[in-house]
Amino acid sequence: MAKHTFFITGTDTGVGKTTISCGLLSLANSAGLRTLAMKPIASGCEQTADGLRNDDALALQACASEPLSYERINPIAMAPAIAPHVAARQAGKSLSADRLAGFCRGLMMVPGDLLLIEGAGGWRVPLNERETYADVPKALGVPVILVVGLRLGAINQALLSAEAIARDGLRLAGWVANQVEDTPMEAMADTLEYLRGHMGAPCLGHVPYLAPEPGRSAVAEAALCARHLALPDHNKP
Repeated sequence: MAKHTFFITGTDTGVGKTTISCGLLSLANSAGLRTLAMKPIASGCEQTADGLRNDDALALQACASEPLSYERINPIAMAPAIAPHVAARQAGKSLSADRLAGFCRGLMMVPGDLLLIEGAGGWRVPLNERETYADVPKALGVPVILVVGLRLGAINQALLSAEAIARDGLRLAGWVANQVEDTPMEAMADTLEYLRGHMGAPCLGHVPYLAPEPGRSAVAEAALCARHLALPDHNKP
């Protein structure tokens, strides 16, 4: 079974959770670790000859060292690029933390050294009227890595997310500052300094803006990202 599992969440949608997840996978691969990844729910999928496919889930599939079917990486795929609970309702599906945790536990039983489970949006994204995505890592009891998008409001969103993770009884194993826009936010150095002093968890890296390049593969982009990252401490419970 996977020796170490981490749940990847973000301060918001569009902060680069998949980019950072792939970067961490690349870094672990280069260290000789066997890596696995999954994105239990993916909305914004495109119809292909093989069924609904999501670019983020395909990137995780490409960057993990251990071969897995697409369905194990992304067991719930939905076409509308909207909030998961709304997309599920429109598709006539129901989402529950217990079901998602079951998918995750199944992959946690696959032999490997590192498993990354990527959430959707931020910490409190709804699954249904009673549960949020936070209930999945709570059910699994796994530590969390928070991706902080470096843009206006980053400090507030990062600290609130860290507080919510701690209040839910989970360990914040680390956070990553990700520059999501080509123009750096104002006072970025001051923002990073403040976060390093107040997050209560190690900074695993500051990833600069990675400009899109036609033809660059997910694996190649992950290798670029990995240069700016450190792996979380595996020795803490």
